[in-house]
Amino acid sequence: MLCSLHIRDFVIVDRLDLEFGAGFTVLTGETGAGKSLLIDALSLVLGERSDTSWVREGAERAEISAVFDVSGNAGLRAELAGRDLLEDDQVILRRVLERAGRSRAYLNGAPATLAQLKEVGEYLVDIHGQHLHQSLMRPAAQRDLLDGFAQAMPLRELVRQAHARWQSLQRTLADFERNATGLAREREALQDQVAELARLKLAPNEWEALETEHRRLANAASLIHGADEALQLLSEGEVNVLSTLRTLLARLRHDAETDGTLVPSAELVEAGQIQLQEAAHALRHYRERVEVDPQRLAQVESRMQALHSSARKFRVKPPELADTLATAQARLAEFAHTGDAQALERQMAESLREYQALAADLSARRARAGVELGERVTSQLKRLAMSASLLRVHLEPMEEPTAFGLEQVEFQVATHQGATPRALAKVASGGELSRLSLAIQTITSELANVPTLVFDEVDAGIGGGVAEIVGRLMRALASRRQVLCVTHLPQVAAAANAQWRVTKLSTHERTASRVEALDKKSRVEEIARMLGGVEITAATRRHAAEMISLSSVLSSADSGTPP
Repeated sequence: MLCSLHIRDFVIVDRLDLEFGAGFTVLTGETGAGKSLLIDALSLVLGERSDTSWVREGAERAEISAVFDVSGNAGLRAELAGRDLLEDDQVILRRVLERAGRSRAYLNGAPATLAQLKEVGEYLVDIHGQHLHQSLMRPAAQRDLLDGFAQAMPLRELVRQAHARWQSLQRTLADFERNATGLAREREALQDQVAELARLKLAPNEWEALETEHRRLANAASLIHGADEALQLLSEGEVNVLSTLRTLLARLRHDAETDGTLVPSAELVEAGQIQLQEAAHALRHYRERVEVDPQRLAQVESRMQALHSSARKFRVKPPELADTLATAQARLAEFAHTGDAQALERQMAESLREYQALAADLSARRARAGVELGERVTSQLKRLAMSASLLRVHLEPMEEPTAFGLEQVEFQVATHQGATPRALAKVASGGELSRLSLAIQTITSELANVPTLVFDEVDAGIGGGVAEIVGRLMRALASRRQVLCVTHLPQVAAAANAQWRVTKLSTHERTASRVEALDKKSRVEEIARMLGGVEITAATRRHAAEMISLSSVLSSADSGTPP
Protein backbone atom coordinates (compact mmCIF):
# COMPACT_ATOMS: atom_id res chain seq x y z
CA MET A 1 0.00 0.00 0.00
CA LEU A 2 1.14 3.54 -0.76
CA CYS A 3 1.77 5.26 2.56
CA SER A 4 3.20 8.62 1.52
CA LEU A 5 4.33 10.67 -1.45
CA HIS A 6 6.88 13.48 -1.13
CA ILE A 7 7.42 15.91 -4.00
CA ARG A 8 9.94 18.75 -4.33
CA ASP A 9 10.18 21.27 -7.20
CA PHE A 10 8.16 19.27 -9.73
CA VAL A 11 6.53 21.38 -12.50
CA ILE A 12 4.36 23.80 -10.44
CA VAL A 13 4.65 21.84 -7.20
CA ASP A 14 7.28 23.31 -4.90
CA ARG A 15 6.75 21.10 -1.85
CA LEU A 16 4.13 18.46 -1.04
CA ASP A 17 4.06 15.78 1.65
CA LEU A 18 1.02 13.52 1.33
CA GLU A 19 0.02 10.72 3.70
CA PHE A 20 -2.37 8.08 2.30
CA GLY A 21 -4.61 5.55 4.00
CA ALA A 22 -6.46 2.43 2.90
CA GLY A 23 -9.77 2.48 1.03
CA PHE A 24 -10.94 4.85 -1.71
CA THR A 25 -9.30 8.30 -1.92
CA VAL A 26 -10.18 10.92 -4.52
CA LEU A 27 -8.23 13.99 -5.64
CA THR A 28 -10.41 16.85 -6.86
CA GLY A 29 -9.90 20.45 -7.86
CA GLU A 30 -10.27 22.96 -10.65
CA THR A 31 -8.99 22.12 -14.11
CA GLY A 32 -5.28 22.95 -14.33
CA ALA A 33 -4.75 22.89 -10.57
CA GLY A 34 -2.29 20.02 -10.88
CA LYS A 35 -4.31 16.92 -9.98
CA SER A 36 -2.76 14.77 -12.67
CA LEU A 37 0.72 16.06 -11.80
CA LEU A 38 0.54 13.93 -8.67
CA ILE A 39 -0.04 10.87 -10.83
CA ASP A 40 2.82 11.94 -13.12
CA ALA A 41 5.11 12.24 -10.10
CA LEU A 42 4.10 8.78 -8.88
CA SER A 43 4.71 7.38 -12.38
CA LEU A 44 8.22 8.82 -12.40
CA VAL A 45 9.13 7.28 -9.07
CA LEU A 46 7.84 3.97 -10.47
CA GLY A 47 10.34 4.08 -13.34
CA GLU A 48 8.79 6.13 -16.15
CA ARG A 49 11.17 8.17 -18.33
CA SER A 50 11.81 11.76 -17.31
CA ASP A 51 11.99 15.14 -19.02
CA THR A 52 14.00 18.17 -17.89
CA SER A 53 10.90 20.38 -18.36
CA TRP A 54 9.44 18.71 -15.27
CA VAL A 55 11.93 20.50 -13.02
CA ARG A 56 10.17 23.55 -11.54
CA GLU A 57 11.31 26.83 -13.04
CA GLY A 58 14.03 28.39 -10.90
CA ALA A 59 15.04 25.07 -9.29
CA GLU A 60 18.10 22.97 -10.11
CA ARG A 61 16.48 19.58 -9.47
CA ALA A 62 13.18 17.89 -8.77
CA GLU A 63 12.92 15.13 -6.19
CA ILE A 64 10.13 12.60 -5.67
CA SER A 65 9.98 9.79 -3.13
CA ALA A 66 7.24 7.32 -2.28
CA VAL A 67 6.96 5.05 0.76
CA PHE A 68 5.10 1.73 0.51
CA ASP A 69 4.07 -0.77 3.17
CA VAL A 70 4.91 -4.26 1.82
CA SER A 71 4.17 -6.29 4.94
CA GLY A 72 1.48 -8.22 3.05
CA ASN A 73 3.36 -8.48 -0.26
CA ALA A 74 5.16 -11.83 0.04
CA GLY A 75 6.40 -11.89 -3.56
CA LEU A 76 8.10 -8.51 -3.37
CA ARG A 77 9.44 -9.18 0.12
CA ALA A 78 11.16 -12.34 -1.13
CA GLU A 79 12.57 -10.45 -4.13
CA LEU A 80 13.99 -7.66 -1.97
CA ALA A 81 15.30 -10.01 0.70
CA GLY A 82 17.25 -11.86 -1.99
CA ARG A 83 18.98 -8.56 -2.83
CA ASP A 84 19.50 -7.51 0.82
CA LEU A 85 17.17 -4.53 0.23
CA LEU A 86 14.29 -5.32 2.58
CA GLU A 87 14.00 -2.82 5.45
CA ASP A 88 11.27 -2.88 8.11
CA ASP A 89 8.51 -4.04 5.74
CA GLN A 90 8.93 -0.82 3.75
CA VAL A 91 9.93 0.07 0.23
CA ILE A 92 11.15 3.62 -0.38
CA LEU A 93 11.49 4.62 -4.04
CA ARG A 94 13.24 7.90 -4.82
CA ARG A 95 13.85 9.76 -8.05
CA VAL A 96 15.98 12.86 -8.62
CA LEU A 97 15.70 14.82 -11.90
CA GLU A 98 18.35 17.45 -12.58
CA ARG A 99 17.81 20.40 -14.90
CA ALA A 100 21.06 19.47 -16.68
CA GLY A 101 19.37 16.25 -17.81
CA ARG A 102 20.75 13.70 -15.40
CA SER A 103 18.32 11.35 -13.65
CA ARG A 104 19.09 9.25 -10.57
CA ALA A 105 17.01 6.55 -8.92
CA TYR A 106 17.19 4.84 -5.53
CA LEU A 107 15.58 1.76 -4.01
CA ASN A 108 15.63 1.68 -0.19
CA GLY A 109 18.59 4.04 -0.28
CA ALA A 110 20.63 2.01 -2.78
CA PRO A 111 21.25 3.33 -6.34
CA ALA A 112 18.93 1.65 -8.84
CA THR A 113 18.17 1.62 -12.55
CA LEU A 114 14.83 2.62 -14.08
CA ALA A 115 14.32 -1.02 -15.03
CA GLN A 116 14.68 -1.99 -11.37
CA LEU A 117 12.18 0.69 -10.30
CA LYS A 118 9.73 -0.58 -12.91
CA GLU A 119 10.23 -4.17 -11.82
CA VAL A 120 9.49 -3.29 -8.18
CA GLY A 121 6.68 -0.94 -9.21
CA GLU A 122 4.83 -3.78 -10.92
CA TYR A 123 4.39 -5.34 -7.48
CA LEU A 124 3.12 -2.09 -5.95
CA VAL A 125 0.93 0.07 -8.21
CA ASP A 126 -1.28 -0.30 -11.27
CA ILE A 127 -1.97 3.06 -12.96
CA HIS A 128 -4.90 3.45 -15.36
CA GLY A 129 -4.48 6.58 -17.46
CA GLN A 130 -7.17 8.94 -18.68
CA HIS A 131 -6.37 8.22 -22.33
CA LEU A 132 -6.74 4.44 -22.29
CA HIS A 133 -10.05 4.68 -24.16
CA GLN A 134 -8.10 6.21 -27.07
CA SER A 135 -5.45 3.49 -27.15
CA LEU A 136 -8.25 0.92 -26.80
CA MET A 137 -8.85 1.38 -30.54
CA ARG A 138 -5.44 -0.08 -31.37
CA PRO A 139 -5.19 -3.86 -31.99
CA ALA A 140 -1.95 -4.05 -29.98
CA ALA A 141 -3.63 -2.49 -26.93
CA GLN A 142 -6.57 -4.89 -27.21
CA ARG A 143 -4.16 -7.82 -27.45
CA ASP A 144 -2.25 -6.63 -24.38
CA LEU A 145 -5.48 -6.28 -22.38
CA LEU A 146 -6.65 -9.78 -23.29
CA ASP A 147 -3.27 -11.40 -22.62
CA GLY A 148 -2.97 -9.57 -19.32
CA PHE A 149 -6.47 -10.73 -18.34
CA ALA A 150 -5.54 -14.30 -19.35
CA GLN A 151 -2.29 -14.01 -17.33
CA ALA A 152 -0.56 -15.12 -20.52
CA MET A 153 2.20 -12.50 -20.80
CA PRO A 154 5.01 -14.96 -19.82
CA LEU A 155 3.70 -17.46 -22.38
CA ARG A 156 3.52 -14.73 -25.04
CA GLU A 157 7.18 -13.93 -24.37
CA LEU A 158 8.05 -17.62 -24.94
CA VAL A 159 6.09 -17.47 -28.22
CA ARG A 160 8.06 -14.38 -29.26
CA GLN A 161 11.38 -16.08 -28.48
CA ALA A 162 10.41 -19.24 -30.39
CA HIS A 163 9.32 -17.13 -33.37
CA ALA A 164 12.65 -15.25 -33.29
CA ARG A 165 14.60 -18.55 -33.32
CA TRP A 166 12.54 -19.85 -36.24
CA GLN A 167 13.06 -16.67 -38.22
CA SER A 168 16.80 -16.71 -37.48
CA LEU A 169 17.07 -20.24 -38.89
CA GLN A 170 15.06 -19.15 -41.92
CA ARG A 171 17.54 -16.34 -42.56
CA THR A 172 20.50 -18.68 -42.05
CA LEU A 173 19.09 -21.18 -44.55
CA ALA A 174 18.33 -18.42 -47.06
CA ASP A 175 21.87 -17.07 -46.70
CA PHE A 176 23.28 -20.56 -47.11
CA GLU A 177 21.29 -21.23 -50.27
CA ARG A 178 22.14 -17.80 -51.67
CA ASN A 179 25.85 -18.25 -50.96
CA ALA A 180 26.06 -22.01 -51.44
CA THR A 181 28.71 -21.82 -54.19
CA GLY A 182 30.93 -19.42 -52.29
CA LEU A 183 30.57 -21.42 -49.07
CA ALA A 184 31.47 -24.63 -50.88
CA ARG A 185 34.63 -22.99 -52.23
CA GLU A 186 35.49 -21.70 -48.75
CA ARG A 187 35.02 -25.13 -47.21
CA GLU A 188 37.17 -26.79 -49.89
CA ALA A 189 39.94 -24.21 -49.36
CA LEU A 190 39.78 -24.75 -45.61
CA GLN A 191 40.00 -28.51 -46.01
CA ASP A 192 43.15 -28.12 -48.17
CA GLN A 193 44.63 -25.69 -45.66
CA VAL A 194 43.97 -28.00 -42.71
CA ALA A 195 45.38 -31.00 -44.61
CA GLU A 196 48.59 -29.17 -45.52
CA LEU A 197 49.17 -27.77 -42.06
CA ALA A 198 48.35 -31.11 -40.46
CA ARG A 199 51.06 -32.76 -42.60
CA LEU A 200 53.59 -30.40 -41.05
CA LYS A 201 52.89 -32.02 -37.64
CA LEU A 202 53.62 -28.80 -35.82
CA ALA A 203 54.96 -29.17 -32.30
CA PRO A 204 54.19 -26.60 -29.57
CA ASN A 205 56.61 -23.63 -29.75
CA GLU A 206 58.52 -25.48 -32.49
CA TRP A 207 59.67 -22.40 -34.39
CA GLU A 208 61.32 -20.84 -31.35
CA ALA A 209 63.11 -24.13 -30.57
CA LEU A 210 64.32 -24.44 -34.19
CA GLU A 211 65.71 -20.92 -34.18
CA THR A 212 67.67 -21.59 -30.99
CA GLU A 213 69.07 -24.86 -32.29
CA HIS A 214 69.95 -23.36 -35.66
CA ARG A 215 71.97 -20.57 -34.08
CA ARG A 216 73.93 -23.09 -32.03
CA LEU A 217 74.62 -25.47 -34.92
CA ALA A 218 75.53 -22.68 -37.36
CA ASN A 219 78.09 -21.27 -34.91
CA ALA A 220 79.31 -24.54 -33.37
CA ALA A 221 83.01 -24.13 -34.34
CA SER A 222 83.14 -20.60 -33.00
CA LEU A 223 81.34 -21.60 -29.79
CA ILE A 224 83.75 -24.51 -29.16
CA HIS A 225 86.75 -22.25 -29.76
CA GLY A 226 85.37 -19.67 -27.35
CA ALA A 227 84.77 -22.29 -24.66
CA ASP A 228 88.40 -23.55 -25.06
CA GLU A 229 89.81 -20.05 -24.70
CA ALA A 230 87.73 -19.44 -21.59
CA LEU A 231 88.88 -22.71 -20.02
CA GLN A 232 92.54 -21.90 -20.78
CA LEU A 233 92.21 -18.58 -18.97
CA LEU A 234 90.26 -20.05 -16.08
CA SER A 235 91.97 -23.32 -15.29
CA GLU A 236 93.78 -25.14 -18.10
CA GLY A 237 96.47 -22.67 -19.23
CA GLU A 238 100.01 -22.63 -17.76
CA VAL A 239 99.04 -19.34 -16.16
CA ASN A 240 95.37 -19.27 -15.21
CA VAL A 241 92.98 -17.42 -12.94
CA LEU A 242 92.25 -20.28 -10.56
CA SER A 243 95.91 -21.07 -9.85
CA THR A 244 96.56 -17.37 -9.22
CA LEU A 245 93.59 -17.24 -6.85
CA ARG A 246 94.86 -20.26 -4.93
CA THR A 247 98.20 -18.54 -4.36
CA LEU A 248 96.44 -15.32 -3.32
CA LEU A 249 94.08 -17.18 -0.97
CA ALA A 250 96.98 -19.01 0.74
CA ARG A 251 98.74 -15.70 1.42
CA LEU A 252 95.58 -14.03 2.80
CA ARG A 253 94.88 -16.96 5.13
CA HIS A 254 98.44 -16.83 6.46
CA ASP A 255 98.28 -13.06 7.06
CA ALA A 256 94.82 -13.35 8.62
CA GLU A 257 96.35 -15.43 11.37
CA THR A 258 98.33 -12.35 12.27
CA ASP A 259 95.63 -9.73 11.58
CA GLY A 260 92.06 -10.98 11.91
CA THR A 261 90.68 -8.02 9.96
CA LEU A 262 91.83 -9.81 6.76
CA VAL A 263 89.45 -12.72 7.35
CA PRO A 264 86.48 -11.14 5.45
CA SER A 265 88.74 -10.44 2.44
CA ALA A 266 89.97 -14.05 2.46
CA GLU A 267 86.39 -15.32 2.60
CA LEU A 268 85.36 -13.18 -0.36
CA VAL A 269 88.28 -14.46 -2.44
CA GLU A 270 87.40 -18.02 -1.45
CA ALA A 271 83.76 -17.50 -2.53
CA GLY A 272 84.96 -16.12 -5.89
CA GLN A 273 87.25 -19.13 -6.32
CA ILE A 274 84.31 -21.53 -5.77
CA GLN A 275 82.13 -19.73 -8.35
CA LEU A 276 84.95 -19.72 -10.93
CA GLN A 277 85.49 -23.45 -10.37
CA GLU A 278 81.76 -24.02 -11.07
CA ALA A 279 82.00 -21.88 -14.20
CA ALA A 280 84.97 -23.95 -15.40
CA HIS A 281 82.99 -27.15 -14.79
CA ALA A 282 80.02 -25.82 -16.77
CA LEU A 283 82.27 -24.76 -19.66
CA ARG A 284 83.84 -28.25 -19.89
CA HIS A 285 80.34 -29.78 -20.00
CA TYR A 286 79.26 -27.29 -22.69
CA ARG A 287 82.42 -27.97 -24.79
CA GLU A 288 81.74 -31.68 -24.67
CA ARG A 289 78.07 -31.22 -25.69
CA VAL A 290 78.53 -28.80 -28.56
CA GLU A 291 79.71 -30.41 -31.74
CA VAL A 292 79.93 -29.50 -35.37
CA ASP A 293 77.04 -31.46 -36.99
CA PRO A 294 76.50 -30.43 -40.62
CA GLN A 295 73.87 -33.15 -41.10
CA ARG A 296 71.69 -31.94 -38.21
CA LEU A 297 72.18 -28.37 -39.33
CA ALA A 298 70.87 -29.30 -42.78
CA GLN A 299 67.84 -31.01 -41.22
CA VAL A 300 67.01 -27.95 -39.11
CA GLU A 301 67.38 -25.60 -42.07
CA SER A 302 65.17 -27.85 -44.19
CA ARG A 303 62.46 -27.86 -41.52
CA MET A 304 62.66 -24.09 -41.14
CA GLN A 305 62.38 -23.68 -44.91
CA ALA A 306 59.23 -25.86 -44.97
CA LEU A 307 57.63 -23.76 -42.24
CA HIS A 308 58.67 -20.53 -44.00
CA SER A 309 57.09 -21.76 -47.22
CA SER A 310 53.74 -22.58 -45.56
CA ALA A 311 53.77 -19.28 -43.66
CA ARG A 312 54.25 -17.30 -46.89
CA LYS A 313 51.48 -19.27 -48.56
CA PHE A 314 48.98 -18.53 -45.81
CA ARG A 315 50.28 -14.97 -45.27
CA VAL A 316 51.26 -15.41 -41.64
CA LYS A 317 54.50 -15.57 -39.69
CA PRO A 318 56.00 -19.02 -38.96
CA PRO A 319 55.19 -18.88 -35.22
CA GLU A 320 51.51 -18.27 -36.15
CA LEU A 321 51.07 -21.48 -38.15
CA ALA A 322 49.66 -23.44 -35.21
CA ASP A 323 47.01 -20.75 -34.55
CA THR A 324 46.18 -20.67 -38.26
CA LEU A 325 45.54 -24.41 -38.17
CA ALA A 326 43.33 -24.13 -35.08
CA THR A 327 41.28 -21.30 -36.66
CA ALA A 328 40.75 -23.26 -39.88
CA GLN A 329 39.67 -26.35 -37.93
CA ALA A 330 37.18 -24.29 -35.89
CA ARG A 331 35.69 -22.77 -39.05
CA LEU A 332 35.31 -26.24 -40.57
CA ALA A 333 33.53 -27.35 -37.40
CA GLU A 334 31.04 -24.48 -37.95
CA PHE A 335 30.39 -25.82 -41.42
CA ALA A 336 29.57 -29.17 -39.88
CA HIS A 337 26.71 -27.51 -37.97
CA THR A 338 25.50 -24.80 -40.35
CA GLY A 339 26.87 -25.74 -43.72
CA ASP A 340 24.37 -28.52 -44.37
CA ALA A 341 21.12 -27.37 -45.97
CA GLN A 342 19.29 -30.51 -44.91
CA ALA A 343 20.44 -30.12 -41.31
CA LEU A 344 19.29 -26.49 -41.35
CA GLU A 345 15.90 -27.50 -42.72
CA ARG A 346 15.52 -30.08 -39.96
CA GLN A 347 16.41 -27.50 -37.32
CA MET A 348 13.99 -25.02 -38.84
CA ALA A 349 11.16 -27.56 -38.90
CA GLU A 350 11.81 -28.46 -35.25
CA SER A 351 11.86 -24.77 -34.33
CA LEU A 352 8.54 -24.21 -36.13
CA ARG A 353 6.96 -27.14 -34.28
CA GLU A 354 8.12 -25.68 -30.98
CA TYR A 355 6.64 -22.29 -31.93
CA GLN A 356 3.33 -23.84 -33.05
CA ALA A 357 2.97 -25.77 -29.79
CA LEU A 358 3.52 -22.65 -27.69
CA ALA A 359 1.32 -20.50 -29.94
CA ALA A 360 -1.49 -23.08 -29.82
CA ASP A 361 -1.36 -22.97 -26.02
CA LEU A 362 -1.53 -19.16 -26.18
CA SER A 363 -4.48 -19.34 -28.59
CA ALA A 364 -6.36 -21.67 -26.24
CA ARG A 365 -5.78 -19.34 -23.30
CA ARG A 366 -6.92 -16.36 -25.35
CA ALA A 367 -10.08 -18.16 -26.45
CA ARG A 368 -11.06 -19.07 -22.87
CA ALA A 369 -10.15 -15.65 -21.48
CA GLY A 370 -11.88 -13.87 -24.38
CA VAL A 371 -15.20 -15.49 -23.56
CA GLU A 372 -14.88 -14.65 -19.85
CA LEU A 373 -13.70 -11.08 -20.48
CA GLY A 374 -16.56 -10.47 -22.93
CA GLU A 375 -19.16 -11.76 -20.48
CA ARG A 376 -17.80 -9.80 -17.53
CA VAL A 377 -17.43 -6.54 -19.48
CA THR A 378 -20.94 -6.97 -20.88
CA SER A 379 -22.28 -7.43 -17.35
CA GLN A 380 -20.41 -4.32 -16.20
CA LEU A 381 -21.72 -2.30 -19.16
CA LYS A 382 -25.26 -3.00 -18.02
CA ARG A 383 -24.41 -1.31 -14.71
CA LEU A 384 -23.01 1.65 -16.67
CA ALA A 385 -26.32 2.36 -18.45
CA MET A 386 -25.39 0.38 -21.56
CA SER A 387 -27.81 -2.45 -20.89
CA ALA A 388 -28.31 -3.30 -24.57
CA SER A 389 -24.57 -3.40 -25.32
CA LEU A 390 -22.26 -6.34 -25.38
CA LEU A 391 -18.54 -6.91 -25.92
CA ARG A 392 -17.17 -9.85 -27.87
CA VAL A 393 -13.49 -10.72 -28.15
CA HIS A 394 -12.90 -11.97 -31.69
CA LEU A 395 -9.77 -13.94 -32.60
CA GLU A 396 -8.92 -13.61 -36.30
CA PRO A 397 -6.44 -16.29 -37.53
CA MET A 398 -3.33 -14.87 -39.19
CA GLU A 399 -2.12 -16.18 -42.54
CA GLU A 400 1.47 -16.36 -41.30
CA PRO A 401 2.91 -17.01 -37.83
CA THR A 402 3.72 -13.81 -35.96
CA ALA A 403 5.78 -12.92 -32.93
CA PHE A 404 2.58 -12.40 -30.91
CA GLY A 405 0.87 -15.63 -31.92
CA LEU A 406 -1.41 -17.17 -34.50
CA GLU A 407 -4.28 -14.68 -34.37
CA GLN A 408 -5.12 -11.03 -34.22
CA VAL A 409 -7.26 -9.86 -31.29
CA GLU A 410 -10.21 -7.62 -32.05
CA PHE A 411 -12.68 -6.20 -29.54
CA GLN A 412 -16.12 -6.07 -31.14
CA VAL A 413 -19.12 -4.30 -29.66
CA ALA A 414 -22.85 -4.13 -30.31
CA THR A 415 -24.50 -1.03 -28.88
CA HIS A 416 -28.16 -2.01 -29.29
CA GLN A 417 -30.29 -5.13 -29.07
CA GLY A 418 -29.98 -7.51 -32.02
CA ALA A 419 -27.05 -5.68 -33.64
CA THR A 420 -24.15 -7.70 -34.99
CA PRO A 421 -20.98 -6.94 -33.03
CA ARG A 422 -18.53 -4.90 -35.08
CA ALA A 423 -15.03 -3.54 -34.54
CA LEU A 424 -14.87 -1.19 -31.59
CA ALA A 425 -13.38 1.70 -33.59
CA LYS A 426 -16.27 1.59 -36.09
CA VAL A 427 -19.17 1.49 -33.65
CA ALA A 428 -18.60 3.11 -30.26
CA SER A 429 -19.05 6.83 -29.60
CA GLY A 430 -16.75 8.83 -27.33
CA GLY A 431 -18.98 8.40 -24.28
CA GLU A 432 -19.45 4.71 -24.97
CA LEU A 433 -15.70 4.27 -25.33
CA SER A 434 -15.14 5.92 -21.95
CA ARG A 435 -17.60 3.60 -20.24
CA LEU A 436 -16.25 0.55 -22.07
CA SER A 437 -12.71 1.49 -21.06
CA LEU A 438 -13.80 1.94 -17.44
CA ALA A 439 -15.57 -1.41 -17.41
CA ILE A 440 -12.46 -3.17 -18.75
CA GLN A 441 -10.19 -1.41 -16.27
CA THR A 442 -12.29 -2.23 -13.23
CA ILE A 443 -12.50 -5.89 -14.26
CA THR A 444 -8.79 -6.26 -15.01
CA SER A 445 -7.99 -4.44 -11.76
CA GLU A 446 -9.95 -7.05 -9.80
CA LEU A 447 -7.49 -9.66 -11.07
CA ALA A 448 -4.40 -7.57 -10.34
CA ASN A 449 -2.18 -8.66 -7.48
CA VAL A 450 -0.91 -5.14 -6.82
CA PRO A 451 -2.20 -3.50 -3.63
CA THR A 452 -2.69 0.03 -5.03
CA LEU A 453 -4.84 1.03 -8.02
CA VAL A 454 -4.68 4.54 -9.48
CA PHE A 455 -7.32 5.92 -11.87
CA ASP A 456 -6.50 9.21 -13.58
CA GLU A 457 -9.77 10.80 -14.81
CA VAL A 458 -10.93 7.54 -16.41
CA ASP A 459 -14.51 8.72 -15.78
CA ALA A 460 -14.28 11.43 -18.46
CA GLY A 461 -17.27 11.53 -20.80
CA ILE A 462 -19.84 10.20 -18.32
CA GLY A 463 -22.16 11.80 -15.79
CA GLY A 464 -25.46 11.60 -13.97
CA GLY A 465 -26.57 8.21 -12.71
CA VAL A 466 -23.70 6.49 -14.52
CA ALA A 467 -21.22 8.59 -12.56
CA GLU A 468 -22.86 7.46 -9.32
CA ILE A 469 -22.45 3.84 -10.37
CA VAL A 470 -18.79 4.49 -11.20
CA GLY A 471 -18.28 5.85 -7.69
CA ARG A 472 -19.82 2.72 -6.22
CA LEU A 473 -17.61 0.54 -8.44
CA MET A 474 -14.52 2.34 -7.19
CA ARG A 475 -15.65 2.03 -3.57
CA ALA A 476 -16.28 -1.69 -4.06
CA LEU A 477 -12.80 -2.11 -5.51
CA ALA A 478 -11.40 -0.29 -2.49
CA SER A 479 -12.71 -3.00 -0.17
CA ARG A 480 -9.94 -5.22 -1.56
CA ARG A 481 -7.34 -2.70 -2.76
CA GLN A 482 -6.15 0.81 -2.00
CA VAL A 483 -7.77 2.97 -4.72
CA LEU A 484 -6.71 6.51 -5.67
CA CYS A 485 -8.72 8.40 -8.27
CA VAL A 486 -8.38 11.82 -9.90
CA THR A 487 -11.92 12.87 -10.79
CA HIS A 488 -14.03 15.87 -11.80
CA LEU A 489 -17.35 14.15 -11.02
CA PRO A 490 -19.09 14.96 -7.68
CA GLN A 491 -20.89 11.60 -7.76
CA VAL A 492 -17.55 9.77 -7.79
CA ALA A 493 -16.01 12.04 -5.17
CA ALA A 494 -18.98 11.54 -2.86
CA ALA A 495 -18.39 7.77 -2.81
CA ALA A 496 -14.82 8.10 -1.52
CA ASN A 497 -13.60 7.24 1.96
CA ALA A 498 -11.24 10.24 1.87
CA GLN A 499 -10.91 13.32 -0.32
CA TRP A 500 -7.99 15.63 -1.17
CA ARG A 501 -8.44 19.02 -2.81
CA VAL A 502 -5.78 20.33 -5.20
CA THR A 503 -5.59 24.09 -5.69
CA LYS A 504 -3.30 26.38 -7.65
CA LEU A 505 -1.98 29.53 -6.00
CA SER A 506 -0.54 32.31 -8.16
CA THR A 507 1.52 35.32 -7.13
CA HIS A 508 3.53 37.85 -9.10
CA GLU A 509 6.60 35.64 -8.71
CA ARG A 510 5.34 32.10 -9.24
CA THR A 511 2.51 29.59 -9.42
CA ALA A 512 2.33 26.57 -7.11
CA SER A 513 -0.03 23.68 -6.40
CA ARG A 514 -1.30 22.90 -2.92
CA VAL A 515 -3.05 19.78 -1.65
CA GLU A 516 -5.15 19.57 1.49
CA ALA A 517 -7.01 16.70 3.12
CA LEU A 518 -10.70 17.57 3.56
CA ASP A 519 -12.72 16.98 6.69
CA LYS A 520 -16.45 16.32 6.59
CA LYS A 521 -17.41 19.99 6.35
CA SER A 522 -14.75 20.78 3.73
CA ARG A 523 -15.87 17.78 1.66
CA VAL A 524 -19.40 19.16 1.54
CA GLU A 525 -18.04 22.52 0.35
CA GLU A 526 -15.83 20.91 -2.33
CA ILE A 527 -18.56 18.63 -3.69
CA ALA A 528 -20.96 21.57 -3.64
CA ARG A 529 -18.43 23.50 -5.73
CA MET A 530 -18.22 20.56 -8.14
CA LEU A 531 -22.02 20.53 -8.36
CA GLY A 532 -22.76 24.24 -8.50
CA GLY A 533 -19.74 26.04 -9.84
CA VAL A 534 -19.03 29.61 -8.71
CA GLU A 535 -22.30 30.25 -6.80
CA ILE A 536 -22.70 27.75 -3.96
CA THR A 537 -26.13 27.90 -2.33
CA ALA A 538 -27.51 26.28 0.78
CA ALA A 539 -29.47 23.94 -1.44
CA THR A 540 -26.26 22.90 -3.21
CA ARG A 541 -24.61 22.20 0.15
CA ARG A 542 -27.59 20.11 1.26
CA HIS A 543 -27.42 18.19 -1.99
CA ALA A 544 -23.68 17.60 -1.52
CA ALA A 545 -24.15 16.38 2.06
CA GLU A 546 -26.98 14.11 0.93
CA MET A 547 -24.77 12.64 -1.85
CA ILE A 548 -22.01 11.82 0.63
CA SER A 549 -24.44 10.23 3.08
CA LEU A 550 -26.30 8.28 0.39
CA SER A 551 -23.05 7.06 -1.21
CA SER A 552 -21.92 5.71 2.14
CA VAL A 553 -25.20 3.80 2.60
CA LEU A 554 -25.23 2.41 -0.94
CA SER A 555 -21.56 1.42 -0.83
CA SER A 556 -22.09 -0.36 2.48
CA ALA A 557 -25.04 -2.21 0.96
CA ASP A 558 -22.88 -3.22 -2.01
CA SER A 559 -20.16 -4.59 0.26
CA GLY A 560 -22.55 -6.14 2.81
CA THR A 561 -21.15 -4.12 5.73
CA PRO A 562 -23.00 -1.65 7.99
CA PRO A 563 -22.62 2.06 7.02
